[in-house]
Amino acid sequence: MPTPVSSIRNLGPAMEEACSRAGIGSAEELRALGADETYRRLLEAGTRPHFIGFYVIEMGLQGRPWNDCKGKEKDALRRRFDAIVARSRESGLTEMERFLDQIGTGLRR
Repeated sequence: MPTPVSSIRNLGPAMEEACSRAGIGSAEELRALGADETYRRLLEAGTRPHFIGFYVIEMGLQGRPWNDCKGKEKDALRRRFDAIVARSRESGLTEMERFLDQIGTGLRR
């Protein structure tokens, strides 16, 4: 029997529901995917980007309290998060939107 996502430290019912929407049905699957791929799938399923959401997954997979990471380690996590969000946005853009973003006019809303 699969272990619930909420059995991972820091992850509660809301994250379990978000993971379910993203097709991640167990703690074992989330662990196998890792924080980066899990978060990419959450974004793809419609979860709004939020650094703390990514952060708690990473800390939970390490068995650490959600607020345990500081300094350079947290800065490195932020860079990973920003890269995941950027790739997610790029993959959902039309060619015209990518071009407009590249020339600095921003994304159409």
